[in-house]
Amino acid sequence: MQALAIIDDDAAVRDALVWLLEGQPYAVTGFDSAEALLESGDAGRFNCLIVDLRLGGVSGLVLLEELKARAYCPPVIMLTAHGDVPHAVAALKLGAADFLEKPFDDERLLALIADCMARDASARAEHQRLSHVREALGSLTEREREVMALVLGGKLNKQIADELAISMKTVEVHRARVFDKMGVKSAVELAGRLQTLKGA
Repeated sequence: MQALAIIDDDAAVRDALVWLLEGQPYAVTGFDSAEALLESGDAGRFNCLIVDLRLGGVSGLVLLEELKARAYCPPVIMLTAHGDVPHAVAALKLGAADFLEKPFDDERLLALIADCMARDASARAEHQRLSHVREALGSLTEREREVMALVLGGKLNKQIADELAISMKTVEVHRARVFDKMGVKSAVELAGRLQTLKGA
């Protein structure tokens, strides 16, 4: 079951949202402050967050900044008071998935949550894939990194052997280890995998 957090210091709004979402296929948890959410553990365990922009204490904007600085931030829907456009725009610039003005339309909120859940599934899979690539890259020895750089530069095994003053056989062993650790079968595939990191 997908998990959803509601962060709002207004108990009536929190209760109304929990009631609205009771019949939906989500595990819903309410928090009365940004601090309560942050103290509860990793906010990344939720698939979507509904955050009031004007929380007492740490504001919704500051919370969003804090979450965006972490390894993974799930989609965030910001709730704003009517006419609070400047803050809503600031939230979108910080990476909020969307915002809704209070009082909000229930059907629009449910549609937004469903959209955020789908976005989260896709973004989480990509985040995990990139994490695996980073881990694989981190597992390479210094020599394997040197060989990899020359392979990516289009050098042949013999040229790599000459440049690093090692035997061709040693180059082949290092090249095979690089491909194995990175989970690729060719230099082209390796280049593509590393390119995804640059774009992330």
